[in-house]
Amino acid sequence: MEGIPKLNSGGVQFKDGKYKFEPSHTNHGAFHWKGSLKDTDNGDGHNVYMQVRVEGYDWSRFNGKQRKTVPLDKLSYDGAALHTDDARIRACRDRGSLRPDNCSVTKSYHR
Repeated sequence: MEGIPKLNSGGVQFKDGKYKFEPSHTNHGAFHWKGSLKDTDNGDGHNVYMQVRVEGYDWSRFNGKQRKTVPLDKLSYDGAALHTDDARIRACRDRGSLRPDNCSVTKSYHR
């Protein structure tokens, strides 16, 4: 697996990230990613999450837990294709409905 650099934004961190593009016909040819999602501001009362986007689809959300570090190991894919060619990933903090969420820089990967 290839490395994903540490993704940081206020209150959230994704570390020890790795990814690979699965071969066609194996796990849906998915963008396979894993790492540790951490809530870095235990007192703010906000949750953290990862967002992943493949091909032309909308962002998918993978929730973490407040005041904890959560291991994630996920497959993101285009169900209508033999394999996924393009993927984007970022770490975010959910700041509620009155303020916009803040997210790390978006990393893009291509098969």
